[in-house]
Amino acid sequence: MNAPWKPSGPNGRDPFHAYVCDEHSLDLIRAVVQEMGWPIEKVYKGGLRNAVQSLSMSASPNVLFVDLSESGDPLNDINSLAEVCEPGTVVIASGQVNDVRLYRDLVASGIQDYLLKPLSADALRDTLASAQAVFLAPKTDMVDDRPHLMVTVIGTRGGVGASTVATSLAYLSSTKGKRPTALLDLDVHFGTGALSMDLEPGRGLTDAVENPSRIDGLFIERAMVRASETLALLSAEAPISQPLITDGSAYYQLEEELRGAFEWTFVDLPRPMLVQHPHLVHESNVVVVVTEFTLAAARDTIRVLSWLKSNAPSSHVVVVANKVQAGHVEIARKDFEHSIERPVDMILPYDAKVTTQAAKLGKTVAESGKSSKLGQTLLQLSQTLTDTGATEVVKDKTLLAKKKTGGSLLSRLLEVKLPKPGKAKTKADAALVED
Repeated sequence: MNAPWKPSGPNGRDPFHAYVCDEHSLDLIRAVVQEMGWPIEKVYKGGLRNAVQSLSMSASPNVLFVDLSESGDPLNDINSLAEVCEPGTVVIASGQVNDVRLYRDLVASGIQDYLLKPLSADALRDTLASAQAVFLAPKTDMVDDRPHLMVTVIGTRGGVGASTVATSLAYLSSTKGKRPTALLDLDVHFGTGALSMDLEPGRGLTDAVENPSRIDGLFIERAMVRASETLALLSAEAPISQPLITDGSAYYQLEEELRGAFEWTFVDLPRPMLVQHPHLVHESNVVVVVTEFTLAAARDTIRVLSWLKSNAPSSHVVVVANKVQAGHVEIARKDFEHSIERPVDMILPYDAKVTTQAAKLGKTVAESGKSSKLGQTLLQLSQTLTDTGATEVVKDKTLLAKKKTGGSLLSRLLEVKLPKPGKAKTKADAALVED
């Protein structure tokens, strides 16, 4: 709720409103408010529900005090209050629940402070003075010159593990790099971003699609679910009986707002969106194409790479083969690389034990299996993206496309070019080549 301040209208806004549930708080707040020179008639009887109803029909004050004592779900109710508050309103809440987790969640949702009841005059006076100082502090349009990296993760086939890679990379960026990181899961009906982190997705993403005009910094602050201090998630589990009709403008606006609020943004982009909303990839610095060593995946990798070359020429493309089992692949690595006419940048080994354990714990694969070979390879991939962002490889990327060969698509996919003896770098590579 402490959104970037905007000037009030010509008539200005009231300096203070309060909505409290009990007589003791009512009398105490009126006494302190009178000392501060604010009108005591703006201190009303009634809690948060009354505040939402009143503010939906009138302008928000500079400072708002709400009593959560009668609220069954304080955090959710505060979010409903944010929908009727104008940007810049400084909100103070009070309640009877003495829980540090609730306090942190409320502060993270945008309120200025949370006071435990029964209220004391001194604490209330200090809190109101601080809130007034926050509102009156000089507000300038600061130019944010922090470098921002947007990484889009696309799976060439369903089930290749693109969401697993996206959540793991977002986790590693936020923990290892300590960067403010956002994960945007654009599969609004079947997304697994929140599920993989054992979080409730909320309604933020569906609200954005249904009403793009609401998307701003305040909306992002309220709608995103915090996985940690440095990682926030925007996901959804929209009802499959209710299709969401959109021209894609909401998704683009979300990307723009995330660009200003975070240093890194990871977008888990379902492949049908390449066809429906191609503009979503235009601003991506890096595109991670997740694939597997199968005939169908090779075909679709060729198509996706060709699409990216035409629609996102400035993006640095990283091809990642996932779920690779030495000796158990449909197409050998050499043949796969020959068919897509470029090398595979990273090989993620298949590890059923790590992925199963991660699902049971509600953690990302990178967190649950950090000491495994899969976890270490994901860490290496994250470091590759870090180096890309740090050195702006986007502008100087090397095009690895080889000269196209003739013949049909099937002949190109199945054409075998045997390696020279002794050229396999590792046992795993040797097994893939021999397969």
